[in-house]
Amino acid sequence: MLRQLSLEVLVGPAERRRALRRDIERGLSAPSKHIPPVWFYDEAGSLLFEEITRLPEYYPTRAERAILDRHAFEVVEAAAADTLVEIGSGTSEKTRLLLDAMATAGSLERIVLFDISRDVLLPAAEELGRTYGVDVHAIVGDFWHDLGAIPPQGRQLWAFLGGTIGNLRPQERRRLLERFRQQMGGAGHLLLGTDLVKESRRLLAAYDDSAGVTAAFNRNVLNVVNRELGGGFEPESFDHRAVWDPRQSWIEMRLRARKAQQVAIEEMALVVELAEGEEILTEISAKFTPDSVREELQGAGFSPAALWRDDAGDFQLTLASVPT
Repeated sequence: MLRQLSLEVLVGPAERRRALRRDIERGLSAPSKHIPPVWFYDEAGSLLFEEITRLPEYYPTRAERAILDRHAFEVVEAAAADTLVEIGSGTSEKTRLLLDAMATAGSLERIVLFDISRDVLLPAAEELGRTYGVDVHAIVGDFWHDLGAIPPQGRQLWAFLGGTIGNLRPQERRRLLERFRQQMGGAGHLLLGTDLVKESRRLLAAYDDSAGVTAAFNRNVLNVVNRELGGGFEPESFDHRAVWDPRQSWIEMRLRARKAQQVAIEEMALVVELAEGEEILTEISAKFTPDSVREELQGAGFSPAALWRDDAGDFQLTLASVPT
C-alpha cells in the first residue's frame, strides 16, 4: 500500500522549452555543431532507447543488471542505508533489485526519485510506492541545478546507474560528482555505474547496430527540434555515425549531412547552414578503467569502498562513501 507520495516539480514545460532553445541556439550556431543528448528522450526517443537496450549488440544494460542480480544484497549491506536516492531514475527498472534487497533486509524506509521527465517519473513513483509501501518523494529537476531539493533524511544510498556519467566530459564529471558529495554530506554512499574500455569493434557495434535502431534514435533528435521549435530538418538526409576516439576514451555519436543544406528553425529565427559531410555531435559515451573510476571518485572527494563487475568484465558498479 502506498504510504505517501510527494511530487516536487522544479522543471516544467516552460523551463524545458527555454533550455531547449538555449541548447539549440548555442549548439547549432557553434563552429563544431552539437546537440546535447538530453534531447533524445521524447516519447519516441525513449521507446527507441528501450528497444536499443534489448539489442544483442548493446551489452551495458544487461551487464549492469547482471551485476545487480548477483550483488544487490552485498551493495545494500555495505551501504547500510534506509533511503534510496536514484538520480536520473527513469522507469527505475534496475533499481528495483536494490529496493528488493533493502526491503528483504528490512532497512527500506523511503525512496527519492530524481528525473527531468515528469511523464516518466510520476508513474514509476506511484508504482514503487504501492510495491514497497514506503514514502516516495519524486523530484522533477535538473541535476545541475536542483539537487538541493533532495531531502537530507536518513542514511542514503545514491544510485547513478546506466553509465550516464559517461555522457559528460571530464570536467563536467568532476563537477557533478562534487555536487553529489556536497549534497550527500557525510552520511551517504554513491553507487556509480560505468562502462569499461574494451575492444573497439564491440564498442562500435553497441552504438551502430545492424538493425538500425540506434540510427533511428540518433536522427529522432532532429524530429524533436522540428516539433518543438518549428525546425525544417529532414532526418533522412543525415547518416548516423559512431566513432571511437581512443585518445579521449569515448564513443561519439554524430549525424552527418548527406548534402549541403540550409535549415530554418522558425521559432528562433535561426538558419543552420550545413556543408555536405558536415557533422552534428549528439552524444559522447566515455568508457573507463577500474583505475580511472577510482581516480575520478577520489578527485571529487569520495572514498571508493567496493566494486563489482559482470563475468565478462564489461561493466562496473562502484560503491563510494564520503570520508568523515
